[in-house]
Amino acid sequence: MNRHLRLAAWALGISVLARLAWVLLLPNGMNFVDLHVYVDGSANLGSGHLYDYTDSSKTPDFPLPFTYPPFAAFVFYPLHFLPFSVVAVGWVLATVAALCAVVWLTLEMIVGKDALREQGWRTVAVSWSALGLWLEPVRSTLDYGQVNVFLVLLALLAVRSTKWWVSGTLVGAAAGVKLTPAVTGLAFLAWRRWASAIWSGVVFFGTIGLTYLISPGETRKYFEELLGDANRIGPVGSATNQSLRGALSRFAGHDVKSGPVWLVAVLVTAVLAYFAWRTLRSDDRLGTLLIVQLFGLMLSPISWSHHWIWLLPLMLWLVYGPLRKAPGARVLTGFWLVDTVIGVPWVLGFAQSSIWTIPRPAILSWLGAVDVFGVLVTFAWLIYIGRLSSARTADRSPEPVPHPVR
Repeated sequence: MNRHLRLAAWALGISVLARLAWVLLLPNGMNFVDLHVYVDGSANLGSGHLYDYTDSSKTPDFPLPFTYPPFAAFVFYPLHFLPFSVVAVGWVLATVAALCAVVWLTLEMIVGKDALREQGWRTVAVSWSALGLWLEPVRSTLDYGQVNVFLVLLALLAVRSTKWWVSGTLVGAAAGVKLTPAVTGLAFLAWRRWASAIWSGVVFFGTIGLTYLISPGETRKYFEELLGDANRIGPVGSATNQSLRGALSRFAGHDVKSGPVWLVAVLVTAVLAYFAWRTLRSDDRLGTLLIVQLFGLMLSPISWSHHWIWLLPLMLWLVYGPLRKAPGARVLTGFWLVDTVIGVPWVLGFAQSSIWTIPRPAILSWLGAVDVFGVLVTFAWLIYIGRLSSARTADRSPEPVPHPVR
């Protein structure tokens, strides 16, 4: 092991120990507000009261309900048999392991398996894993005990697999836990992996069928009454909601819901996403996946800042991917790095007088759209680079694998 890899390993180890010390030693380290809902809420599966459950022990201004599909409660159900402190520490360690796997798989999609056998690329993987723990989406995911990193990992594993039934099962099961990973099916369609796309839908509906057998009333209540009720999930206008609906609502001063303003914004975003995708090389699977996932984050009515784990793979793609030498790539990387290290939406959350009051001072409304603007600029940049490349040359041959030392 060379010196750089040792330093990276030390940085990762110290980061993990710091997180564990935070959990075990600080007064609020064991808050894990969302993990409490996962564990205690899922214990009500089959009782008829799964969606009546709320936890206000840490959030008295907003009692947190169980908002995921009933299949999520089925997955989390065994956790309530364990002491919560054991679950919390295990959740942190599992999240860290999943984050390392996300970084590794992202780099593997960029440079290939063979390159990752080199110590230089292993140093890159470990270094970015250490850095990733301090990015706000990951920090908040660990603070809340959220499931986001696991869902990103499942999507990457699904894309990595060449077996349609493995890919479809992973995406369908992830969508059964939380609906948003279903957008990965768009990537399957873009690659014409029809079997994977169809099977993911079959598995998703299979999760519904399973929970219907266990608790038909709760399954019907979720999919007939609660699905699409964004206000039940949380305050749409909060600065930490970085979806199109959240940003537009803050500008409008009221919840725009799925009205004409939102529909036009979705259409514009979809068009930009489509043309951005068309500029990618056919073998750039990661680029396609990132466009799909960013579009999904924009489309969702609620995309809390901690949902934006995909910004870490995006930065890796910008730094090491096929467009790393394109004009503006480093500037765009710097924008996303500053945004995620600071956690601009998270900081603005402290500046809002109430999470329920949608009107904001103009500066907070504009800053509160930082991720939305970032995605639109990223899509526009891809379109520009595509046109620039077409004007310069018709050669779309792959560039050599980048050198890991930066």
